[in-house]
Amino acid sequence: MKIAQISPLVESVPPRLYGGTERVVSYLTEELVALGHDVTLFASGDSITSANIVPCSNRALRLDAKGHDPIPYYMVMLDKVMAQAAEFDVLHFHIDHLHFPLLRQLDNAVVTTLHGRQDLPVAPPFYAHFRDLPVISISRAQRGPIAHANFVGTVHHGLPIDLYYPSFAPRRGYLAFLGRISPEKDPIQAIKIAHALNMPLKIAAKVDRVDEDYFREKVEPLLDTPGVEYIGEVGEKEKGDFLRDAAALLFPICWPEPFGLVMIEAMACGTPILAYDYGSVREVIDEGVTGNVVRSLDEAIATLPKVLQLDRGEVRRRFEKRFSARRMGEDYVRIYQMLLRRSRTRPSSRSIVDEVTRVNGDKYLSDVGLHVD
Repeated sequence: MKIAQISPLVESVPPRLYGGTERVVSYLTEELVALGHDVTLFASGDSITSANIVPCSNRALRLDAKGHDPIPYYMVMLDKVMAQAAEFDVLHFHIDHLHFPLLRQLDNAVVTTLHGRQDLPVAPPFYAHFRDLPVISISRAQRGPIAHANFVGTVHHGLPIDLYYPSFAPRRGYLAFLGRISPEKDPIQAIKIAHALNMPLKIAAKVDRVDEDYFREKVEPLLDTPGVEYIGEVGEKEKGDFLRDAAALLFPICWPEPFGLVMIEAMACGTPILAYDYGSVREVIDEGVTGNVVRSLDEAIATLPKVLQLDRGEVRRRFEKRFSARRMGEDYVRIYQMLLRRSRTRPSSRSIVDEVTRVNGDKYLSDVGLHVD
């Protein structure tokens, strides 16, 4: 198949440091190439890939100190995609919503993976309007708020098997917190857990501009307390060492996490996880095998000793069974093939589909109490 992967421009593919969606796009793109497909990646110009690449910005937008408006860059990207669309069997988008009004013009198989949270008020009416356009969830939990959307599959993220190697006897006994400093990731809970059990905690995380006040006012004062070490944002190599040497990963989130890539990164290193019960967590963690799921600080403190005793070899084996990039690539290929079969049999006129979509969408909007002009 000839496949286009359309990535966000915020980070390069793969990202130099933090970046979940772009990292998954990279793993998927490389796996599709390895499976023998002809893949073209639409991404920032500093991306690195074995696929064909169409640069849509000179570099990752987050690295631009001037902080330009990203919308013009995405308009250029979409214009490039549309100009070349006829060359592809499948167009696979990873850029949220900007492209949806264009997709009904295409006769290709088109699909969008939803990488973010879907519990915001705008989501239900949006997917009601575009309910004929196929989307893929990254967890079953992510579907909850928009169950009426046109889901054609759920594909859990995967990592290259050889990206990280495991440690079955970590050299250091610290707890790890990895990812992003924000209220929904709740590093304060991680600090409280570590203090309660008198264990050292290392925090490797970036701080987005929107979270700078939270970091400065709530988190930074706690970083000088005994046993807590703030490392900052880490890259791919440093991340592996960081997780491999940890006794456990703490994932004390308090939001509907769509997937949680850091959990399977920890599993790849043989590191078990203590996580709070939100979003996709119970889909990703095999209870009592790769980690434990809890619902409160007291339960976390009581349960962490059990997590520390889990078999790190089994953690790695379960990662290989469930969360490899090869499995992810093959899952997506099956969905592409299904969409291609559908695209070859659907009516050539789009007016019928558009009218059905309009009627169904308007009915849904009316049902939820929203006015339709």
